[in-house]
Amino acid sequence: MAKRDFGHGAVMPLVLSLSLPTCLSQAVNVLYAIVDRMFIGNIQGYGDLALAGVGVAVPITSLISSFAVLVGMGGSPLMAIREGHGEHDEAERILSTGFVMLLFFSLLLTPLCFILKSPLLRLFGSSEATFAYADEYLSWYLAGTPFALLSTGMNSFVINQGMSRRAMASVVCGAVLNVALDPVFIFGFGLGVKGAAIATVISQLASALITMHALLSGGAMIRLRLRLPGVRIVIRTLSLGLSPFIIIATDSIIMILLNTVLQRYGGEGMGDMLVSASTIIQSYHLLVMNPLGGITGGSQGLLSYSYGAGNTDRVRRTWACIQTLATIYTCIMLILSWTASPLFISLFTRDEELARLTLTYLRIFELMIIPLSFQYTTVDTFTALGKSSIALPLSLLRKLMFTLALFLIPYLTQSGGTAFFAEPVSDLLAAVVSTLTLAVMLRRVLGQREAGLDI
Repeated sequence: MAKRDFGHGAVMPLVLSLSLPTCLSQAVNVLYAIVDRMFIGNIQGYGDLALAGVGVAVPITSLISSFAVLVGMGGSPLMAIREGHGEHDEAERILSTGFVMLLFFSLLLTPLCFILKSPLLRLFGSSEATFAYADEYLSWYLAGTPFALLSTGMNSFVINQGMSRRAMASVVCGAVLNVALDPVFIFGFGLGVKGAAIATVISQLASALITMHALLSGGAMIRLRLRLPGVRIVIRTLSLGLSPFIIIATDSIIMILLNTVLQRYGGEGMGDMLVSASTIIQSYHLLVMNPLGGITGGSQGLLSYSYGAGNTDRVRRTWACIQTLATIYTCIMLILSWTASPLFISLFTRDEELARLTLTYLRIFELMIIPLSFQYTTVDTFTALGKSSIALPLSLLRKLMFTLALFLIPYLTQSGGTAFFAEPVSDLLAAVVSTLTLAVMLRRVLGQREAGLDI
């Protein structure tokens, strides 16, 4: 069924059927991150400080989740390529190896993060006033690390089999459950920050169970059957997944650096307020970027399958459709950034000064999201084609640009708020470089496939 769908039919309807459910599921998935922060920010008496504390803990939780991306985005395109090439048994081995890798990372990361969490939180921008909230949230979140990794990592294998609706159901169920449980645990049971983390862990467990059921059921074209992991598959998965892993991991590191810079240049009077503003801005940025990643990543299975089958013209048409959707989406989100962002901010805080500060810097932060869509599409396209040697440098370049701007601009201006200009500067420059790279390298890569030199 998936083979017939991927190999034939009009490209745009296929892209829509794959990308839109994934985009929606990513939009819903953002609720995991932002609903906690909404309720926490509205806790009577200490909401703003608790919000800043959670803002320091969130980059660490995102860094943990990046290991799910490493396996999921690395292994699932390989699975789709091999299925497209007619190697069903190899595709099943790749799926099984991905599952075992996620279990391994869960066992490794959980105790390691428990040991290091206190020094990391202090190093990454937690003040004396916010440390207790950050520590409490992170401690309870870490208990659900296996569920977080399995729900996110294995979902990529569901998507790249063409079961985007099943993948969306997993995410939607978890997010809706999180929304329902947050007020119960935070306010009803009076658990505060701890309650938000517990609700998230329960919701991730539900998502993981639904995802695993999809891969074990008879409806899956490539079913999960446990086999001994192949060393070659592990190496190839890590190699291909390194680019999206670095995107997520360095996003987390950048958030950490941003919080540190804001504390340093904001000073004792403004540091915590700027970190609170950053937490709200990062929540909105997730609402923009995660669905964009769903659009560019949701059709990776189609790109991978077409490339594996040697249908390079279909690869080109798929890329064009994905870029069109990504451009339309980011245009809409830019408009909303200027019109609807005050309403979004009001969900997190009742403090007028914090709301005003956040609105100013949020609009600056989102200025170049339209050019950024070209960078996202380029990186995900080369990842789908198995070309991490191209995708990875493009990912690193944008992060390097952001880091340089993050340290240079506040240093020159001696103002913490100007750190938010680092995002649009790096977005624009990275988009230019990525587009030029695509124009040159995509033709070369597809030409090699047409000549039968690369598979």
